[in-house]
Amino acid sequence: MAGQAAEQQQQQQQQQPQQPQTPQEPQEVAERPPWLGTTAEHCREMVDRATSRNPTVKFMIQKMEESGCAVGKDFIQIEKCEAEVGGGFRPPDGVVICHNHLASQEEINHALTHELVHAYDHCRACNLDWTDCQHHACSEIRAAALSGDCNFKQEVLRGNLAVRGQFQKCVRRRAELSVGMNPYCEGARSAAAVDAVFEGCFADTAPFDRIP
Repeated sequence: MAGQAAEQQQQQQQQQPQQPQTPQEPQEVAERPPWLGTTAEHCREMVDRATSRNPTVKFMIQKMEESGCAVGKDFIQIEKCEAEVGGGFRPPDGVVICHNHLASQEEINHALTHELVHAYDHCRACNLDWTDCQHHACSEIRAAALSGDCNFKQEVLRGNLAVRGQFQKCVRRRAELSVGMNPYCEGARSAAAVDAVFEGCFADTAPFDRIP
């Protein structure tokens, strides 16, 4: 009986969906051909420059530490990524930056801030469940809004030239793309999750007083 129970448990585990990908910053169709990249060594130099000089990145790290989650030297990893993403957050280990998809200091700054928002959310919310589409959506909304992903320059480069309401449209679009990469939240579930939590999560600008 014990052997049969173990076999049934193994079959159930095999039928369960795989663990979700970590939150990632995806590339949009308008940004193709693929991002230019750089070497891991050059990427590390830019990451070090961001963590020591960029006010927004430094502020996020400070607030992480104030919340009890120190950012050590191994917290930010430089990797070559297969997926067309700029970075990701790998809870609880830390942030991943994709050197083969990011080439400029500005891109590094945005990607770091985006992923540090996820890290901050993971730190401050003890019950955050990345397999819960609404939990994931809330963090993606905040990361898109607070990181610079949707500033005017970025949207112009993507060919999005509308003025009225463009910032919120971008935040929704970027959040839906990222949540849709979570295997628990594919298809219509991504947009539904973003819609369900958008208003409250867009208004939550912590640890900033307002959208930077």
